[in-house]
Parts: sequence; structure tokens; C-alpha cells
Amino acid sequence: MSKSPSPRSRASGRVTLSDVAALAGVAPMTASRAINQPDLVSAVLRQRVEQAVQELGYVPNRAARALASAQSNVIVVLVPSLSNTVFTAVLQGIQDVLDADNYQLLIGNTRYSDAEEEKLLNIYMQSNPDGFLLSGLTHSARVQQMLATSKVPVVSMMDLSDDPTQLCVGFSQFDAGYTMTRYLIEKGRKRIGFIGAQLDERTLKRCEGYRKAMHDAGLADPRLELMVPDPSTIALGAELLGRMLAKVPDCDAIFCCNDDLAHGAVYQCQRRGIAVPEQLAIAGFNDLPASAWMKPSLTTVGTPRYRIGYEAATMLRAAIRGEPAAQTHVDLGFTLMARESA
Repeated sequence: MSKSPSPRSRASGRVTLSDVAALAGVAPMTASRAINQPDLVSAVLRQRVEQAVQELGYVPNRAARALASAQSNVIVVLVPSLSNTVFTAVLQGIQDVLDADNYQLLIGNTRYSDAEEEKLLNIYMQSNPDGFLLSGLTHSARVQQMLATSKVPVVSMMDLSDDPTQLCVGFSQFDAGYTMTRYLIEKGRKRIGFIGAQLDERTLKRCEGYRKAMHDAGLADPRLELMVPDPSTIALGAELLGRMLAKVPDCDAIFCCNDDLAHGAVYQCQRRGIAVPEQLAIAGFNDLPASAWMKPSLTTVGTPRYRIGYEAATMLRAAIRGEPAAQTHVDLGFTLMARESA
């Protein structure tokens, strides 16, 4: 192992497979097999190549390998937030499936922006990904075009499509919104407000479920809705509670589109001396970890976030392998978590 890297590689500054082969004293094809298909070479040759890789600090060129094999072992995952624990749980489920097959994840934060989603896809497609895991069903025309042109599998997460051919894993956001509102109505609440933020497609579907339940019960009143495009936070929930009560002082329950807002609403009620649930019931959505332990504990909708990621990754892996889908829509359902706040 006395050979040195070629002058060309030293000039470029990048260690190549040819450098590894030269140092190990083998042909470049043998070095490639030792790295990518170690079972096809002898233990002696494999050890020599591994030693050369270590000495040179060689990093395989994934793009070149992808061009040669038509596969990159790269999966693109786009979520709207990396700070929201809803999506960190989804990502954990994805990793637990794909890590076993040595897939590399390119994770992008779209920030609920079509423009950001387009930008990320433009960048990530240069890695020749084997598949896409996307949050939600609604995308810009440009994104839809890029995905169609790529001709690789796409699985949508968090919601269920009306298109029977679209691969998706999630639950009905509409049904979940309807179910929570019906629960509040059955508890005797009549002036039920809905507080929404961010206004992404999932929030809007929850609101549609709320409206349908209120309409079915003869309780619909547009003044009971308070929707803002701001990012959802606990502080915003506290603020919106005040705005709702100023607008509709006889409101007797509030359904928040997520638990962040609901936490803020409960804390604001405590600061104002409003008894929850005696004077005002509060409900949330997603069942974040703190919701079961706050006082009063929060009534909310439990969503199978980890399982969504796990099942979506499993579905995508099968699609990449060309295996026929047992089902194109996987409905994991939701759970109404009835607790002290409503």
C-alpha cells in the first residue's frame, strides 16, 4: 500500500475511487465491489480496500452511484414544521422504517409555503431521489408537475385523498373536527366557538367538520368562528381567547384547531378567573404530551402521528420495490380524548 493518489486527484482536492484502488493495489471495479458489494470479494481484498478508504478519507459519490444504478437510496421528506412535535413524531416513524434499509433522508421544512416547497423540490431532485413523502394533499401546479415528471413514487401523509389511485396514509380531518364538535354539543354546549390559526389545509378541513356539526344541530353562527393566518403558538391561543370572548361574550365552549392554541386559551382563562369547564369548555387537537398533564387536563383529538410516518414509509418502500399496494389509502383513524377541560 505504498502508492500515492494521482496528481489529478490531488489537484482537484477530491479523493476518488481510483485513488482508493491505486492505494489498495486493485482495479477500480474491484474497489467498487469491495465498497458496495463486499460479499463478492475476498476478505483479504476487502480489508485492503477498507484500509485505503480509511487512510484517504474517501467518501463515495452518491450521485455517480445513482446514475450507474438508477437508484440513489435517497428519500425526500417534506413537512411544514420542524419545531412542531406533531411532525417530529411523524419523522421518527419514517426513520424507524427506512433506516433499516440504509435510506438517506433529505428532510425539508416547507414552512406552510408553496414557494418554499417548490424551492426544496428543485434542490432535492438533483439527488435523484427514489421516492417522496409529502405532508398533505394540496400542492401548487408547479410541484404537481415536478412530481409527475420525476416518475418516482409519492406517498401523502396526514390526510386521505378522494383519488383512489393516490397513495396516502392518515385520517379524515373533517370527521375528526365533526366528532369533537358533536361531543361538545352532546355535553350541552350551544355557543361553541372555533379558533383556527395557520389556516393550512388540515385546519380548514377540521373547521369544515365543525361547521357541519353545528349546522346539523341548528347552532351555526359565523360569528363563532375566529380564523387567523398567524403561526400557531400558546401566546396566540391566549390572545384569540380574549378576542373571541370580546366578540361573543355568551360563548360556552371553544374548539381550538390544535393543542398549542388550546393550552393558551386555558391559561388565559385561569388568568381571568374563568372556570374551565364550568363557565367555558376548551378542546384542542393532536393530543400533545403536555395536554394530559395540565390542570385541567385537556380534552382533545388524539392523532396517530408516529404510525402515520411508519405506515407511509412502509408504503413508499413497497412502491419503490415495485410491489403492488395492498391498499392505496390507509386510514389510521383518530381518538377523542375526553378529559377535564370539556
